[in-house]
Amino acid sequence: MTSSSAPGKIILFGEHAVVYGYPALAVPVTQVQVTATVSKNSRRGMIIEAPNINLTSELASLAPEHPLSVVVHGVYSALKVTHTPACTLYIQSTIPVASGLGSGAAVSVAVIRALSEFLGHPFTNEQVNKLAFEAEKIYHGTPSGIDNTVITFSRPVYFVKKKPIKTFHVGEPFTIMIASTGIPAPTKESVEAVRMLWQENKPHWEKVFTRVGEIVWNARQAIERGDIAELGRLMDANHALLQSMKVSSVELDHLVTAARTAGAQGAKLSGGGRGGNMIALVEKENASEIARALNKAGAKRTIVTEVT
Repeated sequence: MTSSSAPGKIILFGEHAVVYGYPALAVPVTQVQVTATVSKNSRRGMIIEAPNINLTSELASLAPEHPLSVVVHGVYSALKVTHTPACTLYIQSTIPVASGLGSGAAVSVAVIRALSEFLGHPFTNEQVNKLAFEAEKIYHGTPSGIDNTVITFSRPVYFVKKKPIKTFHVGEPFTIMIASTGIPAPTKESVEAVRMLWQENKPHWEKVFTRVGEIVWNARQAIERGDIAELGRLMDANHALLQSMKVSSVELDHLVTAARTAGAQGAKLSGGGRGGNMIALVEKENASEIARALNKAGAKRTIVTEVT
């Protein structure tokens, strides 16, 4: 039997613009995770059990385009496996689906690692990342690659599509509160909506994306020098640009306002938008107070994570 876990992730800055080659910052969220376990069984072929999504199926019964089928066959292809071994793949997750926390990428990463080890050839991070990206295309259509990258390497990342991975130094640890709207937010839909806006007026949106890229770069510098106050201002500025892309929502804006009113140093939506999560930059001392304010404002769940 082999087992592997993968964390969630949260985008701090740069969502949507990152799809068009502009930078983004993202960090792992270890408070939630996916665990994949592969064990031998007495039956033929692979059985997949994923209780979180009410799935119990033979691999052979899944549609070829199903993300789990893509992941498993990707591993088999990479290892030149022609005969499916008799095994059970069990997937357990504490990451909410379609919430902006990278549930799909975390499933892919955990499964790829557990299965490649079960087959006697554990993959490198680079191999895991490449295969997980293929599954992300099923989930998101035209993914940036940031989810699978942050989750695979499990460290803060300054990400530019098709460029070498760059980590960055955190000058002073800071605390992020994640608040869920409780509204599913499939990234594929919001990515396609922004693409339609971009196609209608490319010069305008390239200027917007350029401004987002500048905010991301400034945020990286602020993190590296430990300038938390500047980081908060940049979060507010990034949220305003995401609003202009029409990917925010009444619920997200309400939580952003509630966090700022309760004392957060900055707040913005995170991920695809139109639901999912809002993030706020908070001080440890008033995190509980801000969480209460967010719950009162309608947040369905809050998670506090420290970026170090």
